[in-house]
Amino acid sequence: MDNFKLKVKLMEKAITYKECAKAIGVSVTAFSNKVNGTSKFNVEEASILAQKLCLSNDESVDIFLK
Repeated sequence: MDNFKLKVKLMEKAITYKECAKAIGVSVTAFSNKVNGTSKFNVEEASILAQKLCLSNDESVDIFLK
């Protein structure tokens, strides 16, 4: 996962960790751990975030699958 690209997209879209955590059904701490690489996003969570951030398929692959 490319943590830096995800953080950049969150800043570009002005979406908070709290909003994302709520969208995927985890605590803010758990979301932060996922963003920072301490734990991983599952496929469903990555899909929800990709939709929330309006990511293209290429962007989703670059962020979540590399």
